[in-house]
Amino acid sequence: MIERILPPWVASAEAFHDPPGAALFPAEEAVVAGAVDKRRREFTTARHCARQALAGLGLPPAPILPDEHGAPRWPDGVMGAITHCAGYRAAAVSRKAVTLGIDAEPHERLPEGVLQTIALDEERAALARLGGRIHWDRLLFSAKESVYKAWFPLARRWLGFEEAHITLDPSGVFTARLLVPGPQVAGRRLTGFTGRWIVADGLVATAVTLPFE
Repeated sequence: MIERILPPWVASAEAFHDPPGAALFPAEEAVVAGAVDKRRREFTTARHCARQALAGLGLPPAPILPDEHGAPRWPDGVMGAITHCAGYRAAAVSRKAVTLGIDAEPHERLPEGVLQTIALDEERAALARLGGRIHWDRLLFSAKESVYKAWFPLARRWLGFEEAHITLDPSGVFTARLLVPGPQVAGRRLTGFTGRWIVADGLVATAVTLPFE
């Protein structure tokens, strides 16, 4: 599923269940040594997907450890992202991306009160004009998560839900306009991102990629 919204220069892997043969490196085991079973399974399968994706770049298996902020640390020269939710795990990696972000969520309405927390007034008004069977509120949340994952490796600081304006297009694309000064990328100030979205198999997934020029 996720590969359908990623460009061909991004390698990806996904899983709709936790494979019994998935294993962790000792350093990864230490990260989840005291974790509950749910967290351990998410972590293990996501790393399994990450290693499959890295194999798509011709790279050998390696531990994918979190940095001090919890973000995955990738091999030198590789940019990547991981996502997991109930019934789905995925990873995407590339040697040609300045940054990238992916997110997957259950295709269901957001819990009561969450939309007011994560959406700008203009975004909520735009959602009200969109029809069909898409849970646009959940899609907006996922798009903001992908934008944050793409933003963080460049800026190395938090991006709040209110600091990016998302415009969703029913064609399967979205744009993100940064409402705070972005980092410098290739000598120019970053002002936003373009992403793609998909709804399939009871899930909504989003992806943001920014290639080297």
